[in-house]
Amino acid sequence: MKRLRVIGLILAMTCNTAAGQQNAAIIEYSDMCDASAAAAISADLLIVANDEDNVLRVYRRGQPKVAQAFSLDQFLRPDPDEPEADIEGATRIIYWITSHGQNKNGKDRPSRHRLFATTVAVQDGKVTLTPVGTAYRDLRSDLIAAPQLGKYDLTVAATIAPEDPGGFNIEGLAATPDDRLLLGFRNPITEKGKALVVPIGNPKEVILGKKAQIGMPIEIVLDGKGIRSIEFNQERNLYFIVAGPYGDVGSFALYTWSGQPEKDPGIVKGVDLGTLSVEAIYFAPGDNMQLHIISDDGGRKINGKDCKKVDPKAQSFRAMSLIIPDFGR
Repeated sequence: MKRLRVIGLILAMTCNTAAGQQNAAIIEYSDMCDASAAAAISADLLIVANDEDNVLRVYRRGQPKVAQAFSLDQFLRPDPDEPEADIEGATRIIYWITSHGQNKNGKDRPSRHRLFATTVAVQDGKVTLTPVGTAYRDLRSDLIAAPQLGKYDLTVAATIAPEDPGGFNIEGLAATPDDRLLLGFRNPITEKGKALVVPIGNPKEVILGKKAQIGMPIEIVLDGKGIRSIEFNQERNLYFIVAGPYGDVGSFALYTWSGQPEKDPGIVKGVDLGTLSVEAIYFAPGDNMQLHIISDDGGRKINGKDCKKVDPKAQSFRAMSLIIPDFGR
């Protein structure tokens, strides 16, 4: 799917390179607050998930209104008593992942245990979205049972609310150059304050119902933060990571990473994410300079109320685009 080459020199340079913010205007998109995952469909079309429902919405970049919407209820078959799947990450085919965590009260919610895939096609400006295979429901069990993950005590983590200390919460998902997936954990943070990345070796088989092959965990230094989004950029052969607090309070930062377990990410200086609560990042096809950033605005105030509590027609989420230097190339 993608090529891999050694990029240690480029990574070392990122710590001293500032991102350009001359194009960092905020854009607001309509119809939802809790944007939680996004992927590019074309140069100007993006598809966004909302962790409050099971609908994927298509937007034309820079235009606030929804262009198309696709309900996944029939495909995901959520629990009728708790229908929210809590979609948190996306990467192309497009693979999507839910949080696999409990609800905010620490109660088990099986509807949040899904790894699935879709394909998209665009013809005459219209998007067709097609689910692939089946929605896999056993990933959390596979992770808990993996002996190489035993030291993280995921059995206990899976009983804790996702945003409490030690909770279980997957928010990042990226495709690797060798057709694996990387899971990026917002929570738990390791005892040494590192963020957890776990590979899945056989995603194409998993979405056809086969058991997930869990790889060796990777611990990366993100200054005590968890992973909110991770995206591989093929042209640069770099992963871009937005890190943030495992809970609601804290700052966000942008990092680049080689993907090599022995290499820590480097922070991209000069990036001001302002008040955005970043949940997704992506590059549009053919553009490796402009990083697009999506904010989960469920807690943002609109006319004095939390966004998700206002009339759905008044709900919105914010996005921003940054020009990322080519790090000396």
